[in-house]
Amino acid sequence: MYAVFKRELFSFLNSMVAYVTIGVFLAVSGLLLWFFPDTSLLDYGYAELNGFFSLVPYLFMFLIPAITMRSFAEERREGTYELLITKPITLWQIVIAKYLACLVLVLLALIPTLVYYYSISKLGLPEGNIDSGAVIGSYIGLFLLGSAFTSIGVFASALTKNQIIAFAISAALCAFAFLGFDYSSQLLSMQSFETTIASFGINQHYQSISRGVLDTRDLVYFISFSTVFLLFTKLAAGGKRK
Repeated sequence: MYAVFKRELFSFLNSMVAYVTIGVFLAVSGLLLWFFPDTSLLDYGYAELNGFFSLVPYLFMFLIPAITMRSFAEERREGTYELLITKPITLWQIVIAKYLACLVLVLLALIPTLVYYYSISKLGLPEGNIDSGAVIGSYIGLFLLGSAFTSIGVFASALTKNQIIAFAISAALCAFAFLGFDYSSQLLSMQSFETTIASFGINQHYQSISRGVLDTRDLVYFISFSTVFLLFTKLAAGGKRK
């Protein structure tokens, strides 16, 4: 399993896809947070990163599908998937290894954004006037959100040989998982079930963790969500394997 993980990770790091994708993510988030007037932290007037943590989920809807789209699709397009499944490794281990490799890349994309926390901390009056607990909780929420989106992306990649189609499917599923249940709960015919329906979506649990409160129910939700999509990936990859 470790060999597959290392192979998958280094195949990303040896290509321009990972660097371009992460570079675009950091460039767009930096421009939105520091230069565009409507979203600039400098014009906000408060030493906090709420705007950043509200923005990143929407960037993740494109960043993570771009990272995961090649995980299974490229293997089958190049014909190396058949060789991989002949190795002494289970299908479940292959899925987990690819998932973890993609998740590491998501983590590598998040690490440079810590400079935003440092900058806001230095700019605050007095210096260091920032709620570090809320920031830590928000970063944990972003990582859990990234893990959920990554499981969706790997699943989408297991459905097709075409990376563009895998990207489109993944982006659509991520958007629905994050926003779809909130919008559905607001329909006139469903107002009596608004809270219940919204609780199935990712957004409500992400917002809960972003407030700095680590609720066991939210952690269980994200772990269960990722596990379900990894099981779907195993089924999809298993069908192709057969």
